[in-house]
Amino acid sequence: MSKPIYKILLFLKRRPGMSVEEFRDYYETKHVKLCEKYAVGALRYVRRFLDPIGGEEMPFDVITEIWLEDRAVFEAVCEMTAKNEPPPEVVADEERLFDRAKSRTATVVEHESDMEAIARQYA
Repeated sequence: MSKPIYKILLFLKRRPGMSVEEFRDYYETKHVKLCEKYAVGALRYVRRFLDPIGGEEMPFDVITEIWLEDRAVFEAVCEMTAKNEPPPEVVADEERLFDRAKSRTATVVEHESDMEAIARQYA
């Protein structure tokens, strides 16, 4: 059995009046740098920018994933997130970038199969 990976998923919408290009540029050049200093204990910090098919506006512009393998760190981050208590400088930056009222958060416990090993087993 694989070691569990704990993920926090953030579903985020850009603030009104901000173009998709401005949003992605600001997120990657400014917001990420700010958040990285608070990501101690994270295995990965991934942004998945969404491009809707058919031109429809989506409820979120990005799904951000924070990957953790330590359950205690995961639980501490979840507790802080549930209280909506990020550091004040992060909140201030989020207000420049996101429509915070539309933000949603979920957790995932992920287990991954070793598909190469499985393929060898059935070869």
